[in-house]
This record gives sequence, C-alpha cells and structure tokens, in this order.
Amino acid sequence: MAKPRTMVGLDVHAAKIVAAVLDLENGEVRSFRLSGDAGEAVRFCAALPGPLRATYEAGPTGYGLAREFDRCGIDCLVAAPGKIPRGTSDRIKTDRRDAEHLVRLLMAGKLHRVRVPGGEEEALRDLVRAREDIRVDLMRCRHRLSKLLLRHGLRFEGRAWSERHRAWLAALELSQPAAQQTLLDYRGAVEALLHRRVEIDRAIEAATTGCMWSEQIARLRCLRGIDTLSAVGLSCEVGDFTRFAKAAKLASFLGLVPSEDSTGERRRLGSITKSGSRHARRLLVEAAWHYRDRPRVGRQLERRQAGQPAEAIAISWSTQQRLNRSWRRLEGRGKRRTLVAVAVARELAGFCWAIAKVD
Repeated sequence: MAKPRTMVGLDVHAAKIVAAVLDLENGEVRSFRLSGDAGEAVRFCAALPGPLRATYEAGPTGYGLAREFDRCGIDCLVAAPGKIPRGTSDRIKTDRRDAEHLVRLLMAGKLHRVRVPGGEEEALRDLVRAREDIRVDLMRCRHRLSKLLLRHGLRFEGRAWSERHRAWLAALELSQPAAQQTLLDYRGAVEALLHRRVEIDRAIEAATTGCMWSEQIARLRCLRGIDTLSAVGLSCEVGDFTRFAKAAKLASFLGLVPSEDSTGERRRLGSITKSGSRHARRLLVEAAWHYRDRPRVGRQLERRQAGQPAEAIAISWSTQQRLNRSWRRLEGRGKRRTLVAVAVARELAGFCWAIAKVD
C-alpha cells in the first residue's frame, strides 16, 4: 500500500458529516461540514490529493459509507468504538474535535478496524436481530400477563405457555371490566408476537437457502444445541470463522474470556469481558446448557448431520464428550450452573471455530 498523502477523519451522523482533513506534507488540519449523504462524502474525499486514507467510527448509520469508499478504491478504516483511546480529563466534546481526534489516531495507527459486512450479509443480520427483538418483546409481554393474573390470585398448574395454558388463558374472565380489557390487550399482544415470530422464522429459513453462509450454517448445525436459528445468528454476527487465527481469538472477540486487572506481582482475573456481539454470546451460552446431559446422538441431531463431512461429525462427538466432562468437573467443584454454562460456552466457541473450518 502506498504511503498516504492525505488522511480524513469523519464524524458521521444521520443529517451531517464533519470531516477533518490532515495534509501529511505540511501537517495542516482543516475541518469541513458535509451533508449526511454518503455520495457527497465520497466525492469530497475523492477530490482531495491522494493517496488517501479515511476513517470513521462504527455506529447506527451502518456500513453503507464504507462500501461506497471501497467501490471508489479509497481505503477506509471503520474504527471499533470501544477501542478508541479517549482522554479521561477531556470534558469538551464537539463534532469537529471528534473528527480531528479520529484522524490523528489514524495517523498514529491507534485505531482498531472492524470487519465491514457486505450488503446481503448486513440485511440477513438485521433480519436475525429483528427475530431477537421479537423474543425479548414476547418475554416482556408474557411477564406482564402473568403478573396481572398473579395480582388477581390466578395461577395455572402445569407448564407455562403450553397449548393447555393458552386454552386456559382464552377461557379466563375477570370480574372487573377494566381488568378484563387489560387481560384481552395483554393476551392479544402475546398472540400477535407469536404470529410475527412464526413469519420471521419462515423468512430466515428462506433467506438462508443458498446464501453465502449456507455451508457454514450446515456445519454448525452438526453441533448439539445449535440448530438453524442459532447457526444463522452466529454466522451473521461472527462472519467468516476462519478469519480468526485460533479459537482463543474468537472467544476473545465474543467477550467470553475473563477480564484481568494485574499489576506487579499481582494477577487478578474477573468476570468475562462481554465485548463483541451480545446476541452471539447469548446463543452460545444457551447452547452450552445442552451439554449437561450425557453424550448421545438423538434423532434430530442425526438428521442435521446427514450428508455432512465425517470430520464435522467427529468434531461434534468430541464436543459432546469434552463439554460434558467440563460440566461435571466444574459442578463437582461447587461452581454455580450459570458460571459453568459461560465457561462451557467459551469452549463451545472453539469447537464452532474448528467445525466451521472443515472443507
């Protein structure tokens, strides 16, 4: 890569973009105010003396600007927000100062690049995250409904939200008209979300047929506790597993490694860092609970493994044996099950990395 002549730091917002242009020949920094249009920002940068490097902070505006830069052949680094150095005593924050801060960090090589997904990948990830939002909304609506019934002294004996439970809810009538209307509203919200969940599950199934991650998804489904939705979610959040040199780097990317506060001769490990994708981390922790039971290949897992490479099936069996031993060992040491699940999820991330690399 040629040594850049100009560097540009962009503070990107929905309605405007503030650009700080650093001329490396004379060290001059100039600021410009642009509209929020990505095309205008690209044209502005393309008119500057080259070679040129640009950067902006990843945020809610997405990656459209980075893809526009790539199409024009401009090197653009999308910076990870959580790893941008910031002064603890700096109490003045403006868009111009933020843009200048970015361009100086770019010149010093202090910014960490995030992977820019393609348009198809980002659309699929949005669909998966919409499904996750429905899951959270459904849980909240169910809690509201159950607490309403609890205030009226009504309890269902049996498994909650089964078909029997839903039939019991449909037959309920509260004595107060206002309370009955509240019950109908809460029940309608739950039914609407269930219908939306079914529809979006179908959309995810259709979107993953023949998509760029179809082979990787099929490999991940060979693992116990990971079916289509989990495999699609992990693929969308992680992307290409093989971009990590080793499994430990994937676990670190997902925030499943212990935090550390060490100095001198003292070394102290804390809770997990929780960096990276919260959705991917939750999927792995949920899958980790399946490894409490003894290793076996049930009918559903056998169907998912049909037609897959023998190496992937062997890794799946090794995963069951290894993670079940981890469950028994950690529980035998008196660890809480929630902590054990997180520890097993970290190991499971490594097996996901291994099985995704199978050709």
